[in-house]
Amino acid sequence: MGVDSHRDLLVWKKAIDLVVSCYRITAKFPKTEQYGLTSQLQRAAVSVPANIAEGKGRASTGAYLNHLSIAAGSLAELDTHLVVGHELGLLSDTGLIEIQKQLEEVGRMLTGLRKSLE
Repeated sequence: MGVDSHRDLLVWKKAIDLVVSCYRITAKFPKTEQYGLTSQLQRAAVSVPANIAEGKGRASTGAYLNHLSIAAGSLAELDTHLVVGHELGLLSDTGLIEIQKQLEEVGRMLTGLRKSLE
């Protein structure tokens, strides 16, 4: 069974789950962060599956790899925002550990997909 669409990719599905987790976390952030950390964190999270999807939709492997690289960069950005949220006391130790497990899983899957395409 082949992969016809980005929706068939397990890494895309896991990245969507990560987005949902990030939105749930930021829903608990104070309103004063709505246009700051909340917005930055949500945009970085959404960028991961969006770039996986956009890359899959491109006509060349090179473009696909480029978008997967952007997704990996967004994942690193997301990790940074989560650490900042934790350091500011907006995210508990347990919350950070749980979301980082998801983040690391998506990162490993992205790396595997990139290697399979190279």
